[in-house]
Amino acid sequence: MKKLGLIAGNRNFPLLLSEQAKKDDFEVVAIAFKKNTSSNINRYASKVFWLDIREFNRIFEIFKKEGIEEVVMAGQINPSYLFNKKIMDNQFIKDFLKDLCDRRASTIFNFIAQRLNNEGFKVLDSTIFMKDFIPSKGVLTLRHPDFNTWQQVYFGMELAKKIALLDIGQTIAVKNKTVVAVEAMEGTDRLILRAGKIAGRGITLVKVSSPSQDMRFDLPVVGINTVKNLIKIKAECLAIEAEKTIFLNRDKAVQLANKKNFCIVAL
Repeated sequence: MKKLGLIAGNRNFPLLLSEQAKKDDFEVVAIAFKKNTSSNINRYASKVFWLDIREFNRIFEIFKKEGIEEVVMAGQINPSYLFNKKIMDNQFIKDFLKDLCDRRASTIFNFIAQRLNNEGFKVLDSTIFMKDFIPSKGVLTLRHPDFNTWQQVYFGMELAKKIALLDIGQTIAVKNKTVVAVEAMEGTDRLILRAGKIAGRGITLVKVSSPSQDMRFDLPVVGINTVKNLIKIKAECLAIEAEKTIFLNRDKAVQLANKKNFCIVAL
């Protein structure tokens, strides 16, 4: 079996990627991070090395020792670590960050990818094993948006693309052609709950990729938790970018949306 190195962040994306890679006859060697990566990664990867985030520099030696040539990155590392004094005082982290022009997600991921390349590893497109989880254009639910909802979707898509280009976030919540909330470091789930408190029922959530999206990492991801939270605040619609968004647990999410008369579209 061909070996694949996986740098596994949080949530379900690394788990599903690992599962799909195994189906394609790859032996997955995962780097997992304490207090970030799901312990379920042990079920899917052939071998797992658990590191503290301050041991990030060990990734290169581990992959070399394991004979890894190709690497994928999946899932986020908690961005609040950038404000954790104990972590920021670590000498390796200090040296790592001092070479960055800023600390945006794309800057950090690009720098990690470059370091991996310099060490002789090839960083693969993170969608390579996830094609079945990326929706094509269309309405994914039984319920279709009405005229007003389509207006919110197109309004939100245009603005979300501009925000994503600035690398502020990938998601916005809109209602009545007004931007209710913009995603930043807090993540999509917290954005949804915040938007519900601000605007009440009827928001449309729009998630897009950056116009300069590097397909190797930081792709927009939605899943059943996204839909559950939107239903919880009585939102109107979820709109994602077709061909560039990973939809985890899609079948269950769509079934739930249909049951609750909620609509999901991919544009």
